[in-house]
Amino acid sequence: MQNFNKDEYKKCLRKYSQANGPSGMEDEVRDLLIEDLKPYADRIWIDSMGNVISLKKGVSGKKLMIAAHMDEISLIVKYIDDNGFLRFSPVGGWSERILPATRVKVRTNKGDWIPGVIGVKPPHLITPEEEKKVIEMNKLFIDVGASSRQEALSMGIEHGSRVLLDYDFADLIGNRVTGKAFDDRAGLVVALKTFMEVEPNDIDLYFVATVQEEVGLKGARTSAYQISPDVAIALDVTTANDVPDVDEQDQVAKLGKGPAIKIIDGRSGSGLITNTAVLEKMISVAKERGIPYQAEVLTGGTTDSSAIQLTKEGVPAGTISIPARYIHSPVEVIDLVDIHYSVELLKAFYESLKPEWIDSIKEKIIK
Repeated sequence: MQNFNKDEYKKCLRKYSQANGPSGMEDEVRDLLIEDLKPYADRIWIDSMGNVISLKKGVSGKKLMIAAHMDEISLIVKYIDDNGFLRFSPVGGWSERILPATRVKVRTNKGDWIPGVIGVKPPHLITPEEEKKVIEMNKLFIDVGASSRQEALSMGIEHGSRVLLDYDFADLIGNRVTGKAFDDRAGLVVALKTFMEVEPNDIDLYFVATVQEEVGLKGARTSAYQISPDVAIALDVTTANDVPDVDEQDQVAKLGKGPAIKIIDGRSGSGLITNTAVLEKMISVAKERGIPYQAEVLTGGTTDSSAIQLTKEGVPAGTISIPARYIHSPVEVIDLVDIHYSVELLKAFYESLKPEWIDSIKEKIIK
């Protein structure tokens, strides 16, 4: 496999995965990204929403926007009881099944993070009926070791304190790694590496690291309105359900088989239906360059492309997805080979763009 630098991909993903970036508080990720982008961008700015926008200038005035989100799912403290236990609500999409006995970290009003664990009633006290049920979030609590509400407050915890999963990045066998927030730090790495490696051509390349994707695609919506791109590609993860007890027809994507080129997502197509010309070009350049890929039909969930495509008069949009197991958990798993081929595919797509092709898929005048 040509140009596959496993150690470099791993180092970059580890750095971004370990950074803290709950929706609306993406500052730590943003600071890392700006430092990495500075040597490669003609211009970098942060907009009023907090998106990082970097530009590599072309010559035709046509614009390709690539987007990957900085934020990760989080929790928020809604109540501190007299014994110092924290009750919480979700920010983003959570599965309540994974929360009990999970390690977390709580952001204090001093800006640091303190460890905690999600607790629940001990198994000795659980009834046979309760054993059969997923524990509802309102029955869970966070234990930071405080013995009173006052002690928790003195630690800097307050109503509105944000909570993240607290798990380290780790190697698995071969090219596979596990960690938290691969959704969407994996996509962020793909977009960043592409932006760093491509040479400017006819087309302006805008890389937008978006905010608040997990709570409504908000950063993508506002940044696309500002940029008004001619074409857009989002980089995100998709579910790799190639695990036991899942029928092959329901697996969506598999690890190590290359990026997934999205065809449709959302329930009944309520998210993105990829622009036909964009889809055909991604498949064409993948075949021309010998890049393995998978066709993605996702029946739930969507990406920044869904918001971008509805900007102003409409934007031809698509998505390159990195297969990931156990999304929205502390132990997401990806294959670095899929990161590599996602970079190669995005580079190939950008390098193939010509102003006349963009004109051909924009507004058509019928005579």
